[in-house]
Amino acid sequence: MRNKLLILLAIFPSLVWGQVLDRTVRPSAGPAPTINIKNSEVFKTSNGITVILSENHAIPKVSFNLVLGADPILEGQKAGLADLAGEMMMSGTKNRDKDKLDNEIALLGASLSANQSSVYLSCLTKFADKGMNLFADIVQNPSFPSAEFDRISKQAESALKSQKSEAGAMANSAQAKANFNPSHPYSEVMTEESLKNINLQDVLAFYQMVYVPEGSYLVVVGDIDLAQTKAIVDKYLSSWKGGAVYKNNSLTVKPAAGSQVYFVNKPGAVQSVIEVTYPVNIKPGDEDQIGLTVMNSILGGSGFGSRLMQNLREDKAYTYGCRSQVEVDENGSIFSTDGNFRNEVTDSAIVQILSEIDRMTTEYVTDEQLNQIKSSMAGSFARSLESPRTVARFALNIEKYGLDKDYYKNYLKKLAAIDKEDVLLLSQKYLSAKNVNIVVVGNESILDILKPFDQDGKIQVLDAFGNVAKNAKPADISADQLIEKYILAVTKSESIKKANKKLKKIKSYVRETDFTSAQIPIPLKMTDVWIAPNQEGNKLEGQGMVFQKSYFDGVAGGSSSMQGGSVSLTTEEVQAKSLSIGIYPELNYKKTGMSYAINGIETVDGKEMYTMQINDGTKTSIDYFDKVTFLKMKTVAIEKQGEESVTTEFTFDDYREVNGVLMPYVMNLNAGPMQLDGKVSNYKFNEKVNLDFYKK
Repeated sequence: MRNKLLILLAIFPSLVWGQVLDRTVRPSAGPAPTINIKNSEVFKTSNGITVILSENHAIPKVSFNLVLGADPILEGQKAGLADLAGEMMMSGTKNRDKDKLDNEIALLGASLSANQSSVYLSCLTKFADKGMNLFADIVQNPSFPSAEFDRISKQAESALKSQKSEAGAMANSAQAKANFNPSHPYSEVMTEESLKNINLQDVLAFYQMVYVPEGSYLVVVGDIDLAQTKAIVDKYLSSWKGGAVYKNNSLTVKPAAGSQVYFVNKPGAVQSVIEVTYPVNIKPGDEDQIGLTVMNSILGGSGFGSRLMQNLREDKAYTYGCRSQVEVDENGSIFSTDGNFRNEVTDSAIVQILSEIDRMTTEYVTDEQLNQIKSSMAGSFARSLESPRTVARFALNIEKYGLDKDYYKNYLKKLAAIDKEDVLLLSQKYLSAKNVNIVVVGNESILDILKPFDQDGKIQVLDAFGNVAKNAKPADISADQLIEKYILAVTKSESIKKANKKLKKIKSYVRETDFTSAQIPIPLKMTDVWIAPNQEGNKLEGQGMVFQKSYFDGVAGGSSSMQGGSVSLTTEEVQAKSLSIGIYPELNYKKTGMSYAINGIETVDGKEMYTMQINDGTKTSIDYFDKVTFLKMKTVAIEKQGEESVTTEFTFDDYREVNGVLMPYVMNLNAGPMQLDGKVSNYKFNEKVNLDFYKK
């Protein structure tokens, strides 16, 4: 047959090559096809589970996805409870501890996960029975062991510390507060205080309220038929009991009225994170949803070709990226744009974002843009149908949101029918450049340029978790007085003269600290050495390997690592080191020319602390001193790296007397997502120290 075809093409070449295509003319589009999606089988169990079966016998695999029917719960003083409970769902059952559960999952080669609102299992069809045994055990018998609660709480605490320096996380928290009423669960953000309020009994109570069969959906996909599905669901889930499904009647959004600016201070930031956002009145499956997706793709949801990207990146070079999205959610939908911008163009960027939003409501989009977006969306939709999980998700949406049975079958027809008049009308219906919440995370030096964007000129200043920021109290002492009280406290002296006398006797020290981290599977050891007046060395090692070393000999310095080789200190970094002389360098700030000033009094973890800002030319640091003891409890360092600023937080605790001075025995380090918990194992004073090792 193949040879016959080749002969036919040789005899009649004009069939293929004879007609020359005019590629300057776009071919006319054919009629949009109706998608042939097989209807799912749906049945309901006696205990209230709606089961949706999407058969696909292409490969011998099957998946079960349980979606709970409970509405989001208002958590109040225990904000974050749902997330914590969700993290604990895989911590073991009454029949299997965590290790046994993990081993059995691995033996099946299965994927099994759970969170606060769903449980998912995927496995080979031949292991469906054993897999569902584990699945049902997690659903009905989670044990919530106290040790796991402590571990997961510790991880959450670490993540919250990271959030204080993550501009994107700060912006998300502020956005939640700006868009939703306090009575809406989406406005709630876990804080260090709310985490402390959550106990193991709260987790159990949450589980009992949310994990009930009534109102839940079980989506079954793969190599399994209706009779087999009914049998396995009856075998493992018919005994599942629970109360009525929880419904929340306070799921209202907060419509934007005028323009309001919400600002989160990130000291030392060289970029501003900007989000222009507000709630929109649309539900999943709404007749406008497909057209709204087209409109948003043209504005900022389609990558480099979108209007926001073309304007703010390609034309103005304000940013690497600016995007928009419409998050359609049954409990509250929002529109938002976001991007990172240089400090000096923060106000200009906001002007351009608002301008592009407004332009969508006043001008038709071009035919070329519209056709490109529709073509891209059609292709993405067609490709998504290759996944059985997509078909199952469609079936779930139809049942859960009461959509027309042919909603997805007619998707391409609906998409093809959208024209530029529709896009303009939808833009006018859903977009606004005047009724917006403008969230900015950045350096407080930009506050004044943001005032014109607020309708009242009264910017709402929020903290890292979206709560109204508490203004620092003015300090009742000067920076020099604070330093003196700190030096007297750590040297246990009655006067600076006696403190200096004691400190002159200290010629060197070595500190060894053991670090653990949830993100690193091995224990680490850090060794710090100091030699009077300002030489230092540092190494970080673990399991017999030295990962990193650094040194400064008073004149020059550098660092080396396993991955990056050796790097020498720059002239600016050497100058910065020369400003920090002494075992307690604060004592010499005035002498060395360090830039320092007292900020005020802030409350941190329930304690009032003096804050002092230091700038050595390479980074800005804020030191926190206990108002009662005058001991340094925290340092937040903000350092510019390229076009971004990186924040590192050090906390100190458990001060003990060593060689006549107080030194911390607890030293924790937080750098972005990385949290290291350190305990000092040893201090050695006035022993001979050689920097040669740290230089090599």
